[in-house]
Amino acid sequence: MAEQELTYEQARDELVAVVRQLESGGVSLADSMELWQRGEKLAQLCQEFLDGAKAKVAQSRHAAESDDAE
Repeated sequence: MAEQELTYEQARDELVAVVRQLESGGVSLADSMELWQRGEKLAQLCQEFLDGAKAKVAQSRHAAESDDAE
């Protein structure tokens, strides 16, 4: 599944699975590198979701504060 099609929860769960595989130590160096790269992409995607959510919360707070000031 492409990164853009994943929900935050799906990306997070896949990232957890990647980390578990890497920590198990039972994969080849080439597979470890591929898993690492996938993990980096998933971590970035999760961060983008979190940054977007944080921005929406900040925007909502700002709007609420503006309404209260009037």
